[in-house]
Amino acid sequence: MLNQVGTGADERLERVDWQLVRDELNGTGAALLERLLMPKECREIAALYDDDSRFRSRIVMARHGFGQGEYKYFSYPLPGLIGDLRTALYPHLAPIANAWNERMGIDLRYPGKHRDFLELCHRSGQTRPTPLLLKYDAGDYNCLHQDLYGELAFPLQATILLSEPGRDFTGGEFVMTEQRPRMQSRAHVIRLAQGEAVVFAVHHRPVKGTRGTYRVNMRHGVSRLHSGQRKTLASSSTTRSSDRSGDAELLLNGPAQYLAHRIARQRQDTTHAGLEEFI
Repeated sequence: MLNQVGTGADERLERVDWQLVRDELNGTGAALLERLLMPKECREIAALYDDDSRFRSRIVMARHGFGQGEYKYFSYPLPGLIGDLRTALYPHLAPIANAWNERMGIDLRYPGKHRDFLELCHRSGQTRPTPLLLKYDAGDYNCLHQDLYGELAFPLQATILLSEPGRDFTGGEFVMTEQRPRMQSRAHVIRLAQGEAVVFAVHHRPVKGTRGTYRVNMRHGVSRLHSGQRKTLASSSTTRSSDRSGDAELLLNGPAQYLAHRIARQRQDTTHAGLEEFI
């Protein structure tokens, strides 16, 4: 079933109220997509975790200071439903990403179709797929971080909860923080249902202030799992250049290292985030 073409990804996303999604992303940096996957589909995707032939690499989070838990990056070809959702989701998010860049004074604009964006990524040497499955057991958590996969990092990402809260696990909420200039950071706790997705800002978003638009630094993570096992599917439109742990590792290793890397590579933003753990 997962490898079949025509899984109805476009039809599912056409039922979404995209104006509401836009408003929620502009308001808090995150928006919910309800009932994106059925329970049977969630179980089928979660079961792929034990099939190593589906994946190109495995990351044990504790080895890199990311938290506790592990995740695996899918290899090409992506399972049909996963690839279809990734492709179908992109054209709904690209206009939002472009509007954000315009408001923040960033010149980069994203093409309307996902295949055109992937072509740009490949030209930049980013050829490896970034969709991944994450697995948390009791006591595991994910430190607050940002996912930046290369020079062409798409600013929005989707995460789908595959496990059923209350039955499969307890705890393990999705957490976001926004770091506002000259203000204390604000946290958002997002409780997902099985098959529900959260679309969120992976780096920063624009906020209108009294003196114009400014950038708010965003980070996300997962609070400590109290019991059971939690699996999620994370889908980014971006591809990456290597199997290194990515810019998230630079963020966790220290703000100075991350800032130097960003200045040398992209010269778009001089903000940075340090290590912060939510337990």
